[in-house]
Amino acid sequence: MAGERLAQGLEGLADERVDHRFKALPPDAEGRTVGGLAAERRNLFSDGFTTPVLALSAESVEHNLALMETYATRHGLAFAPHGKTCMAPQLFARQLEHGAWGITAAVPHQARVYRTYGIERIFLANEVVDAVALRWLAGELAADPDFRFMCYVDSLRGIELMDTALREAGATRPVDVVVELGAGEGARTGVRTEAECLELADAIAGVDTLRLVGVAGYEGEVPDATPERVTAWLRRLVALAVQFDKAGRFTDLDQIVISAGGSAWFDAVADVFAEIPELSAPVLKLLRSGAYVSHDDGQYRKLTPFNRVPEEGALEPAFRLWAQVVSRPTPEQAFLNAGKRDAAYDLHLPEAQVVRSGRDGSLRPADGITVTGLSDQHAWVSTERAGDLEVGDWVGLGLSHPCTSFDKWQLIPLVERDGTVTDFIRTFF
Repeated sequence: MAGERLAQGLEGLADERVDHRFKALPPDAEGRTVGGLAAERRNLFSDGFTTPVLALSAESVEHNLALMETYATRHGLAFAPHGKTCMAPQLFARQLEHGAWGITAAVPHQARVYRTYGIERIFLANEVVDAVALRWLAGELAADPDFRFMCYVDSLRGIELMDTALREAGATRPVDVVVELGAGEGARTGVRTEAECLELADAIAGVDTLRLVGVAGYEGEVPDATPERVTAWLRRLVALAVQFDKAGRFTDLDQIVISAGGSAWFDAVADVFAEIPELSAPVLKLLRSGAYVSHDDGQYRKLTPFNRVPEEGALEPAFRLWAQVVSRPTPEQAFLNAGKRDAAYDLHLPEAQVVRSGRDGSLRPADGITVTGLSDQHAWVSTERAGDLEVGDWVGLGLSHPCTSFDKWQLIPLVERDGTVTDFIRTFF
């Protein structure tokens, strides 16, 4: 049933009409269906696309999906990639085809998108205290006995709010929860001490609307992170699960959940989770990395664990933003027609990688060309030589931070190496 819902949802996306909502698509495609336009296999550079246009490499996406499937399998990890990175049901479907256990969410709206497309397992990596969202969740759990949902708890007040809202909603199934262990003082969410974790476990045991199924956290928030500090925190997380189990906190469970794993330290998660001792029930070792699907040319290129374990493989950056030179006021300065509305800029500025001649379409490296700033609709570019760029040239930009790249585009061309557009990825932010 879940597979049918997802397939039907994807068919619905293909039936959506191309119109003014979707930037960069060919004007002569107005009124066509997205699926029909994809079937035409147009060329990104010569068949009517306008600049700026964000392209997602078909080959790199497939490579990254396969690599993380292999990695998770090799290390005995279940995988619930964080869907907030792309918010794209087509990519969720690909992730599930590549062995994902489910999809992680950050907020209830994302879970609603997932459920619209039939996602049967959702791990919400946050505490849910919104009464309206909890009422919706109770209805989803009641309507679908196969739906599996988990979320964090990290406060007594949160447990109280959840219990009240679920009771008022007439919840027929308890909501599965994991206690979130904070990554240290000054970190983000999560309980700071093991004593407070025990207090939360007692409170959960005192209500029938919640069921404690494990522990979780986010090692990416470990202050001044080093491999040693991250490993020490992950061992605290595992020790907490062992302590809960010995105290009988996980009675009558088919699985005990221990979850961690952003995109920067999943190698440490794999190593420490391999040390988990036998507990009273099988352990679901749940990894949640999400940025891998597109990787990037900035933040995650620097942080990826594959830099530390190159023998495991390497992710490939899949995004390239193509913008056009629209002004060349001086020999040292040029302006492109892509800015903050089009490119991620919260962590690093875009990186000029390649130039496509506006005269003959030939490609050359973007040597001596640097993006120095972004306005709303312009990229400020410095050049070393007057002949580096001219008005009309296309510049291919590498981006940093997938999460704030996907969210600027509702429909993203999936492009093969030769420029052929094979599909369009729909996002929901």
